[in-house]
Amino acid sequence: MLYSLIKLLRPHQYIKNGFVFLGVVFAHEWGEPGTVLAASTTFLAFCAIASAVYVLNDIVDVEADRRHPTKRERPIASGAIPVSTAWAIFATAVIIALVLAAMVSTWVIALILTYLVLNVAYSWSLKHIVILDVFSIAAGFMLRILAGTLGLGIEPSQWLLLCGLMLTLFLGFAKRRAELADDRIERSETTEGPRRVLDDYSVSLLDQFISISAACTVLAYGLYTVSAQTIALHGTDGLIYTLPFVIYGIFRYLFLLHARGGGNDTSRDLVTDPHLLATVAVWLGVTILVLA
Repeated sequence: MLYSLIKLLRPHQYIKNGFVFLGVVFAHEWGEPGTVLAASTTFLAFCAIASAVYVLNDIVDVEADRRHPTKRERPIASGAIPVSTAWAIFATAVIIALVLAAMVSTWVIALILTYLVLNVAYSWSLKHIVILDVFSIAAGFMLRILAGTLGLGIEPSQWLLLCGLMLTLFLGFAKRRAELADDRIERSETTEGPRRVLDDYSVSLLDQFISISAACTVLAYGLYTVSAQTIALHGTDGLIYTLPFVIYGIFRYLFLLHARGGGNDTSRDLVTDPHLLATVAVWLGVTILVLA
């Protein structure tokens, strides 16, 4: 039961909530214990609400998952966790998220609730609408960034929001590309269900979306590092030296997507690929060193 619960909550996905700490890093607040504590509490709040969303998705998709060759092994679909129990777990996770958010600020409460509403809309409707499905996923990451800035009393940088948007669109379209390439995915629904969004995508179309968003990510971050506003804010022009790590990380992810069957699970790709893991660690270390 414990294994099924952990599998249902998907704690390996919590790494995505690291976007909450971007505001702390780029606002030079890592030396402020109060701010770091608030950011850590916000991180935990998003971990709880993210788990609630994963539970909700599995409840909504339980019938489709039972017909899927691999997803039928999920805790709810397999019957390891009853649907009634799953609803109780969902409610508990939401309450924990809101309690943690209340310990930080009303902004974090509002953003946590917005994240929940967004994902409810995604589960019931948005995930079936081509392109808008990926923008909905990206919006979830933007809410994390806002929680780590507005929620902590930090003015959000427009550059930070732009770079975050382009990066998450890149990862979202890469995920759709990986799903489309997976021959185990059922490409059609039964007559009782809605048409799968994958039917509206093609490999060539997704490759164009991925190329555009990847290029925009590198371009936006590169312009940010040399912006006069950035140099004045941080008192250094050294952020340009972090750009090669961003470019390498993008290229490495594309390599995993096309040559190693990656892209389906960004969190798992990050923690299992030593190149990506080292790139993120070195980028973060060099960034803090430059800003400090």
